[in-house]
Amino acid sequence: MHSKKNNRALLQCLALSVYPMMMMMMMIHLSCVSSSSASTFFKPFNVSYDHRAIIIDGNRRMLISAGIHYPRATPEMWPDLIAKSKEGGADVIETYVFWNAHESIRGQYNFKGKNDIVKFVKLVGSSGLYLHLRIGPYVCAEWNFGGFPVWLRDIPGIEFRTNNAPFKEEMQRFVKKIVDLMREEMLFSWQGGPIIMLQIENEYGNMESSYGQQGKDYVKWAASMALGLGAGVPWVMCKQTDAPENIIDACNGYYCDGYKPNSYNKPTLWTENWDGWYTTWGGRLPHRPVEDLAFAVARFFQRGGSFMNYYMYFGGTNFGRTSGGPFYITSYDYDAPIDEYGLLSEPKWGHLKDLHAAIKLCEPALVAADSAQYIKLGQNQEAHVYRANVLSEGPNSNRYGSQSNCSAFLANIDEHKAASVTFLGQSYTLPPWSVSILPDCRNTVFNTAKVSSQTSIKTVEFSLPLSPNISVPQQSMIESKLSCTSKSWMTVKEPIGVWSENNFTVQGILEHLNVTKDYSDYLWHITKIYVSDDDISFWKTNEVRPTVTIDSMRDVLRVFINGQLTGSVIGHWVKVVQPVEFQSGYNDLILLSQTVGLQNYGAFLEKDGAGFRGQVKLTGFKNGDIDLSKILWTYQVGLKGEFQQIFSIEENEAEWTDLTRDGIPSTFTWYKAYFDAPDGIDPVALDLGSMGKGQAWVNGHHIGRYWTVVAPKGGCQDTCDYRGAYNSDKCTTNCGNPTQTWYHVPRSWLQASNNLLVIFEETGGNPFEISVKLRSTRIVCEQVSESHYPPVRKWSNSYSVDGKLSINKMAPEMHLHCQDGYIISSIEFASYGTPQGRCQKFSRGNCHAPMSLSVVSEACQGKSSCSIGITNAVFGGDPCRGIVKTLAVEARCIPSSNTGFSQI
Repeated sequence: MHSKKNNRALLQCLALSVYPMMMMMMMIHLSCVSSSSASTFFKPFNVSYDHRAIIIDGNRRMLISAGIHYPRATPEMWPDLIAKSKEGGADVIETYVFWNAHESIRGQYNFKGKNDIVKFVKLVGSSGLYLHLRIGPYVCAEWNFGGFPVWLRDIPGIEFRTNNAPFKEEMQRFVKKIVDLMREEMLFSWQGGPIIMLQIENEYGNMESSYGQQGKDYVKWAASMALGLGAGVPWVMCKQTDAPENIIDACNGYYCDGYKPNSYNKPTLWTENWDGWYTTWGGRLPHRPVEDLAFAVARFFQRGGSFMNYYMYFGGTNFGRTSGGPFYITSYDYDAPIDEYGLLSEPKWGHLKDLHAAIKLCEPALVAADSAQYIKLGQNQEAHVYRANVLSEGPNSNRYGSQSNCSAFLANIDEHKAASVTFLGQSYTLPPWSVSILPDCRNTVFNTAKVSSQTSIKTVEFSLPLSPNISVPQQSMIESKLSCTSKSWMTVKEPIGVWSENNFTVQGILEHLNVTKDYSDYLWHITKIYVSDDDISFWKTNEVRPTVTIDSMRDVLRVFINGQLTGSVIGHWVKVVQPVEFQSGYNDLILLSQTVGLQNYGAFLEKDGAGFRGQVKLTGFKNGDIDLSKILWTYQVGLKGEFQQIFSIEENEAEWTDLTRDGIPSTFTWYKAYFDAPDGIDPVALDLGSMGKGQAWVNGHHIGRYWTVVAPKGGCQDTCDYRGAYNSDKCTTNCGNPTQTWYHVPRSWLQASNNLLVIFEETGGNPFEISVKLRSTRIVCEQVSESHYPPVRKWSNSYSVDGKLSINKMAPEMHLHCQDGYIISSIEFASYGTPQGRCQKFSRGNCHAPMSLSVVSEACQGKSSCSIGITNAVFGGDPCRGIVKTLAVEARCIPSSNTGFSQI
């Protein structure tokens, strides 16, 4: 066995050889896309619509869209995210356009790196997918200030999102900039590009009443302005029931099956299907069960919908200070089908993939019929039937030709009970809160409540080789030895108060954003307070304390007296009552106001601001209260370390010293260390669970804010019942734990060795316990019974010449797969019969086929994926006659080649 030192040297050598090759491959792919012309994407085609659907190149289409926000990932991640969306059944990629990312300084545009929207759109086109570009330019999106650049609020006389000339001028300028850019790059459909639809404004209907007639006039102006740009594709407004005639109004929400546009001439579109929810610091983690999500999608298409977009299909990360709020966390995972790190979230991704395939089987009938035939099947059961038996002419002739089509959706909207129904002379059993899809009006290919996709268990652990020869307990022992970080940390203190000549002194309390312009979260307010001996005596005699009181404050306030942190207040426009202690004579009083994401939702955003509102006083003095708004204050924007950019890999003026363990915990302190990149291609996570609150950078890239604030102990559910209407509090996890401890570090931001990690810590933490870990899927489980349907992918190939489905020799199957670069190393559990429990807690039931483990092991071990038929013959005969059998399997995945581990 190599020594630790030799292992490290070997790892560095391997990393140095692997990394350049991996990065070169990424860059070659991206550069090829950047230089390709739009003509390589599609033959130019027109996009229009009628009352039934979007019409692409003369054909109505049923479209599945995947929401991916380009700046919430890196360009190196984009190809894989788009590919996984396409594999999952998406036809369209949807994204907002983030104004403040592109024009953070007025008139200076940024379309590089994560903001290279042209490259992103071209990657979508090169994959054969369409694009829905939601320009806004207000986006909400839990993004800082809703996507508005903060300089916008400084324009004289401006009022956001209303019939206001200064705002409309700026909005039109940016929207035109984006439309012109897309046209110049030949990215609209009629130019051979992927863009089939645009959006103007965003969920304005929720705010319109706040603006009265001016709001109504603004909607008409925004629509007219957008149409006047000559983009040549349809425009959408979401949550805008008064959208003008030539703009499609669309639905956002958890359920949109009952939505109808405001004109018969418009199709029913669902621009945001909320497949999860966002998270706040100190909040629980929301999860939307895939059974309910699939139910909502199936009901939408069942009842006449034609375009549905998942918000989000990939959520990603709020890098830097882009998270909105206030108090939205750095992760924007959103419980999406693709997680924050780019890994598949199973069973959500797999079950939806099957759903999309089932809907596509119905597409010929769905687009051919102008409306569905409604059939009442029971008190809470109903069918919608789509039929077409014509020599097709018009909107579908090119795509489907002459066909005899009948497709049906059978729904049971009862939240508690399954139901048996009779449809066209056949009997069907419908689980509660579910939809069965029958592409031929006879055979069920999919039911939203019957999940046969695998469950993937993700781990965040050290990059350690998992060998079949190393047992799980042995690995745990090795990992525990690796948990200690390097001793080579360095530190520098952040000065409290004034740190540069770029400060100023004025009378009164200034509004936070008017001073910072959001260049930093931090604004120092510094003054001196004189305390007489009489005041000291007064406090002792009356047993009172002087107190800082502020009528209203957001988001974080730190109070310092003579350089010492005295107290903190956290909240959104909350009252401050903070007792303090003064010495006789002059005392330094410092109020540090902080933002944790600017407001991103609501009317009158330009007036929301930050910092303090109302009266700011010192109470408890002998001669009465001191009105702090009438005295002189010195203002200092930001942190010295921020403006020195001590997080940069370039040389800077910071005076770093070695950190010793007796130097922690320490408030308002910078730390830095170097680490080698973990080998392999697994996504990298930074474990900051040992820290308090602050921000982190790797090689100068701003990872984001971190905050180890704990969620409430109560309110989480042991089991999640998918049945019934979902809300964000219904199926939550992580109670009693920090909301977020792992922070995504994109692989493309790392080099093979000597990666610089810089931490700014506000409240005290232990950097020695920070670790670099890998996120991967190591355990996959699945349960499939004889009552499940055959794989949807097999139905696609099962049509006979007369257009009817042939189900001969088709049986349910279990399909297991590891993530890319992994293989199945062992089968931890396998039982065909009546197994009990759930993933990682399976046990044998009274019925068990003795060959279960050997059959599954032979089919799967050593492979990246495998399939097993759910039949008695496969397992050597019927282990228990007269009982519906189930196969339950738990498998372990390991990297196909193991190369070692890494630590700071």
